[in-house]
Amino acid sequence: MIQEFLEAILNPLSAVLNFLFLGGTLSFLGDFAIAPFGFPPLVLWLLGAGIFFTFKLGFINFRLFKHGIDCVRGKYSSKDDPGSVTHFQALSTAVSATVGLGNIGGVAIAVTLGGPGAVIWMMIAAFFGMSTKFAEVTLGQKYRHINHEGEAYGGPFLYLKEGLKEIGKAKLGAILSVIFAIMCITGGLGSILFQSNQSISLLTNSFSFFNGQEVLLSIIIATLAGVVIMGGIKRIALFAEMVVPFMAIIYVTACIVVIAVNAENLGSAISLMFSDAFTGAAVGGGIVGAILNGVKRSAFSNEAGMGTAPIAHATAKTKEPVREGAVSLLEPFLDTIIICFMTGIVVTITGTYIGADLNSGGVLITSRSFATVIEWFPKVLSVATLLFAFSTMITYCYYGEQAWQFIKGHKHLKLIHGVFIFFIFIGGVISLETVISLADTLFLLMAIPNIFGMYFLTGILTKETKSYIARLKAGEFKKH
Repeated sequence: MIQEFLEAILNPLSAVLNFLFLGGTLSFLGDFAIAPFGFPPLVLWLLGAGIFFTFKLGFINFRLFKHGIDCVRGKYSSKDDPGSVTHFQALSTAVSATVGLGNIGGVAIAVTLGGPGAVIWMMIAAFFGMSTKFAEVTLGQKYRHINHEGEAYGGPFLYLKEGLKEIGKAKLGAILSVIFAIMCITGGLGSILFQSNQSISLLTNSFSFFNGQEVLLSIIIATLAGVVIMGGIKRIALFAEMVVPFMAIIYVTACIVVIAVNAENLGSAISLMFSDAFTGAAVGGGIVGAILNGVKRSAFSNEAGMGTAPIAHATAKTKEPVREGAVSLLEPFLDTIIICFMTGIVVTITGTYIGADLNSGGVLITSRSFATVIEWFPKVLSVATLLFAFSTMITYCYYGEQAWQFIKGHKHLKLIHGVFIFFIFIGGVISLETVISLADTLFLLMAIPNIFGMYFLTGILTKETKSYIARLKAGEFKKH
């Protein structure tokens, strides 16, 4: 009864949003869809931004990659730096929102819909997305605020408003900042729907005693999330710092085991990925289907251009905006180029995507891939997945809280917490089809005001980057 009622409301909304932004069709319009050059508007918007910032900033995704690693290791940190959390904690918090079910279930969905070639396009999109991530996080740091208690906060709603005001476009900045804040809230709700849905799905399929207990499980997870988010960014960062590395090690180790057992097929699997990426062997709409699903899932996986990472990174202890931008370069690399690629190899090499029914969930396709080698691993994966999903959900609750505070201040914070917690519950009791179609659009819409404003701020961004690199080369920053 609950599921039918919610889907009756959400399905028409998701159909309209998909038609406008992701190339979907409406039944009364036949096969007509808005898709210039065969690609939905949002896919072109995201990929175009990544390519633009990569070239505009002189392949910053290469130039500051090693420096980003050094910053995470604390080589350029000082106890006197303003902020709330360390570089590593900020990175862990942002990664806790990106390394989640997009890496596990999202990759399987991309491969099933777009063929193995979709994984290669995920990696290509992530490579360019590293530059977009650098750009937005650097701006987030530059225009962040630090309150009287020394706590830092920021995000696109601040750099869109203040940055555009600085270049004489105050009205545009005021409009874009509010639009982004609203879309950050709705996008966070969309992401939470997906995370909750897939974690509950895997639990009920991995443990027989959970069958038919979706409502109870959803209530428990929503309640636990509420306890953590009430503690604010420091508690979230502490949770992420402890859990994210542990989860990643377990998951990557399992991937390596599956790949090692199927080592004789590794070469052919990789060859299939590349050939399918550039020939599009009639899977999921040919090459267009591979690119479309790869770029969509890459954006959902590493969030480059979404404007979410600047919210987490704005809290980092540093005096240099570009330094935190360099740290953020690592996110798409770790999240998509490494972890998503490994998932793609596992799904492709085991062949579990062939003829797969997406109604059972992308996470379950990946789970079956592991089960071909490690029969008991789906149970371990279900627990790890729950932790992945949980860390993502609480981080998005924080993002939504920051966006709400930008619009309404500290008024009704408990209300917005309640809305996010309620959507965790909703995600666990509605179908995957409804969740995917709605979550994708709500989530990706954040990129419209964010990237649009970033284009206007390119001059400021370029100036900051050139200044920092010149000082870095001159040896002005002390290593510790």
